[in-house]
Amino acid sequence: MTDHANGAPELSVRQQRLVLATVGLALMAVVSAVSGLMVALPSIARDTGASQTEMTWIVDAYTVVFAGLLLFVGALGDRYGRRLMLTLGLVVFGVAAAFGFFVTDPSQLILARVAMGVGAAAIMPTTLSVITTSFPEAERPRAIGFWVGVAGGGAIIGLFVTALLLEWFSWSSFFALNVAFAGVALVGTRLFVPPSVDREPPALDTIGGTLSLVAVAAFVFGVIEGPERGWDDPLTLGGLILGIVAAIAFIAWEWRREQPLLDPRLFGNRGFSAGTLTVTVQFLSAFGFFFVALQYLQYVTERTPLEAAIAMLPMPLVLLPTARRAPHIAQRIGFRRTGPVGLAAMAAGFLVLSGLQVDSSYWHFLLGLVLFAFGMGFAGTPATTAITASLPMSKQGVASAVNDTSRELGSALGIAILGSLLNQAYRDGMAEAVVGLPAQIADRVLGSVAFTVAPELASFGERGQQLAAAGRAAFVDGVSAAFIVAVLILAAGAVVVALVAPGRES
Repeated sequence: MTDHANGAPELSVRQQRLVLATVGLALMAVVSAVSGLMVALPSIARDTGASQTEMTWIVDAYTVVFAGLLLFVGALGDRYGRRLMLTLGLVVFGVAAAFGFFVTDPSQLILARVAMGVGAAAIMPTTLSVITTSFPEAERPRAIGFWVGVAGGGAIIGLFVTALLLEWFSWSSFFALNVAFAGVALVGTRLFVPPSVDREPPALDTIGGTLSLVAVAAFVFGVIEGPERGWDDPLTLGGLILGIVAAIAFIAWEWRREQPLLDPRLFGNRGFSAGTLTVTVQFLSAFGFFFVALQYLQYVTERTPLEAAIAMLPMPLVLLPTARRAPHIAQRIGFRRTGPVGLAAMAAGFLVLSGLQVDSSYWHFLLGLVLFAFGMGFAGTPATTAITASLPMSKQGVASAVNDTSRELGSALGIAILGSLLNQAYRDGMAEAVVGLPAQIADRVLGSVAFTVAPELASFGERGQQLAAAGRAAFVDGVSAAFIVAVLILAAGAVVVALVAPGRES
């Protein structure tokens, strides 16, 4: 038998499980491709000589393209077939990861990550579409719950698996892991995922898709390049201005279309806009935190990648139980209360973390981590519920797409903004320390703390030790600056959500 709405055949229980395993593995590849790389950053910086700016791009090139293309590529899957789009996404993702495995030049690694982002944009929305079109209505909530669990837990799993690989292999093993994920998921897709396509898909919004990508990419370019090029550099200013103009143009264009990629009028719904803001701010903070904290744990406290991953372990142990209980609490007291409280708890965690020093104990780090994890769990699930509950059943595809886009946009901005603040403070702090050094050495010291604390500087004797100490101190100043700005963003988000979110009676 066939589902006449989308052309997908009805599946047996065994086939449903195989489909679920396949999309789960594909989704795991996508979400672990950021967190896993973050724990490998110090190793990549030491081996490739990448500057702090290049390291930010190696991480964020993936997220920028992912966020910018997510809505448009999801629409392509509805039009041309979800199995086809999932297949193409996995092929692009896997080939790009294989390319990353063999290169050692930072620019080539950035290109590999861009291509992986294109593949990820085709994979993530399609995995959810496959579930909603392949599973009967009675089984759909359980399948979607599995999808949400993988989307949340995949980042932590990717972090630990990569850290384990780095105990025995080089950083390129991260890319090998992604090839393996993509390869197995590709086989499963061709064998188990049924073909499906919308009978009457909306017209493709190529202009809207282009504007969304330009808006995200140009703005993030300006933010990342600012510390190294200078904030008054024409390229920096041009990127920031182009990003803002493209975002305004995107809103204006979508407002006029009968079938927009994203209808700006939806944000007139208070629950929808408050939930979207919460998800965006949460993931801005979370991925900015991962980017900064994993480097702090390795560069400053001199932990190995595995030790750094273990130091992060309390996060899911606090976050997951809190996230399970949060929807029940939100039902009783309303998202207007749970959202701001969760964001405020995250801000409190960042405020604690902003006080970290070179010689701070792990207990200091742990206190901030626990507060942050509690806040994210307390606000996260109710925020997604607020988005989905604010729209009718006919608009649940839109709600899911906006939730995913908010998550990825927040992630891209968080890595860019907190990474840029970290880089700026580090460069400012090292400006006097490099006076008198040969120009080439000074450039490398200013470019990355990885070189400053590397054993190679031991040849400089006492001066090398002074540079390493200054580098760690300047890096900690950058950590503090990044986390203080995160506190301000989260606090502002909490205030806005408290004002905008509808009350429980609504």
